[in-house]
Amino acid sequence: METQTNLSVAKEILNQLGGNRFIAMTGAKYICGDEKSLRFQFMRNSGKYKGLVIALNSMDTYDLKFWKQKKVRNLPLICSPIIYTEINGIYGDMLQEVFTSKTGLNTHL
Repeated sequence: METQTNLSVAKEILNQLGGNRFIAMTGAKYICGDEKSLRFQFMRNSGKYKGLVIALNSMDTYDLKFWKQKKVRNLPLICSPIIYTEINGIYGDMLQEVFTSKTGLNTHL
């Protein structure tokens, strides 16, 4: 039996970020969504964060969790610590602005 996930929230988050233009401008890859969130990695940002999880909360605002993996000498990448920056209570019309301010990547031309 096959189960289907409702991706309407994930699709709306991607649309608010700029849709396909956002993907092209940021190099977003490994895009994954579920009932309440969207997560992806972006490849064009060598110095700051490597990925983002955007989740819809109970207040109808978004919680953003930026992450990057810190390389530790003599540890495999799987065991290296992940550094988070979390921002809560972001409205949909603020997603592009917050993303650009944290990563330095533009979401549109």
